[in-house]
Amino acid sequence: MKEIKEKLALIINAADDKLAHDIDVLEVSELTSIADYFMICSGNNERQVIAIADAIDDKLKKEGYILRAKEGHRKGRWILLDFTDIIIHIFHKDERAFYNLERLWADGNKIDIDNYIS
Repeated sequence: MKEIKEKLALIINAADDKLAHDIDVLEVSELTSIADYFMICSGNNERQVIAIADAIDDKLKKEGYILRAKEGHRKGRWILLDFTDIIIHIFHKDERAFYNLERLWADGNKIDIDNYIS
C-alpha cells in the first residue's frame, strides 16, 4: 500500500506544480474494479490542461511507472491518464463542471490531499 501512496503523492505534486485547480482524490476501490483511486483536477485553458497531464506523465515515467492509456491529449478539454491503480482526470474547468465526476462517484471516499503536498 505504501507504493500507491507514493504514486499518489507524485501525481498530486506534479499537478500542483502546474497550478491545477480543485485537486480531488477519491478512493473508489470498493465501488469499481477499474482502479483504486481517481484523481480529478482542472486547468483554466487547454494549454494548462495539457501541461498538467504532461507533468504527471513525465514525473511518473521518470519513477518507472507505466502509463497504460492516455485519452484526450490532443484537444486538452478532458485528458485521462490510466496508471492502472490510479486513473487521472484532468479537465478544462468548463468540462469539469459539465461532467461533474465527483457527483457520479460521490460514494467514493474523498482523500485529504494536504497530507500529500510537499
